[in-house]
Amino acid sequence: MSRRALVAGVTGIQGSALARDLVSQGWEVFGLARRPAGQAGVAPVAADLLDAAGLAASLGGIRPTHVFLATWLRMPSEAGNIRVNAAMVRNLFDALRPDGSVEHAALVTGLKHYLGPFEAYGRGALPKTPFREDQGRLDVENFYYAQEDALFAAAGRDGFSWSIHRPHTVIGKAVGNAMNMGQTLAVYATICRETGRPFRFPGSQVQWDSLTDMTDTRQLAAQAIWASTSPRARNEDFNVVNGDVFRWSWMWHRIAEWFGIAAEDFDGIPRPLEEQMAGDAEIWAEIAGRHGLAERDLSRLATPWHTDADLGRPIEVVTDMSKSRKRGFTGYVATDDAFFELFEELRADRIIPGV
Repeated sequence: MSRRALVAGVTGIQGSALARDLVSQGWEVFGLARRPAGQAGVAPVAADLLDAAGLAASLGGIRPTHVFLATWLRMPSEAGNIRVNAAMVRNLFDALRPDGSVEHAALVTGLKHYLGPFEAYGRGALPKTPFREDQGRLDVENFYYAQEDALFAAAGRDGFSWSIHRPHTVIGKAVGNAMNMGQTLAVYATICRETGRPFRFPGSQVQWDSLTDMTDTRQLAAQAIWASTSPRARNEDFNVVNGDVFRWSWMWHRIAEWFGIAAEDFDGIPRPLEEQMAGDAEIWAEIAGRHGLAERDLSRLATPWHTDADLGRPIEVVTDMSKSRKRGFTGYVATDDAFFELFEELRADRIIPGV
């Protein structure tokens, strides 16, 4: 049976990986973004999810059987996040409704489902770790919940199945992406190596000492595609992480070793990357010019605020994968390998310099 996928957010860290894997498996793939870039095997669809009329015109005749929604828009307040991001989900499925072609829709959210939104992140009564899907929602307004509710309403109205995917911090390549720890750490380590600055952990003592996990884009894509085609995954929510656990006290030294620099042991004093990298735009432009790199604009590569939020958490964050494992998903990625393979890709694409 022919499978035709629509990936909303195809230029992002998650959507680009989804589109790549779908193409490799023989799907016909359409990639939706406001400014879609060229991606092998992906038919671009230029559309704004907040422009209902324009969206309907752009999607007319595509008739996707499967939808992968991996995009969101950050607003100044959580009320704004809820209003805008729920509208994006509603508009998408309203535009697809006339053709009646959708069989399954996969929505990517994240662990803020358990940790709370930006305005109340990691505060209040949180569920115990490891986070499990049956712990339910927090008693707080959260745009992830609004996105889910919009998806549930569309699925109930139009008769397609759904799946929810909640990654931890995602490792992958995406220039210009707003949440990109792997790329941010690669740029930071490069600056430390080129300038002789110490490679200092920016986060909290809890994150340095506690167990944690992460999500490679390949693992996320594999689970979303599996759930979209497996009857046992219909109408279910799933956590998705790599399958291993680690401590940053170990991983920080592993990353430093890959870049050929020495890592400082954490002394208990948080030194956020936003402060450490505050004056690095000119430094990066000089490094990029000297090495002939593809991107001189530091702001398109590094997102210190997001990395600080993850590494500065005052609580342990570990995620349980039992639910999808029991239903047949067996994917696994070692997180240090995920970092190293990303760094190799960034070097190959001249995003960071070689040795």
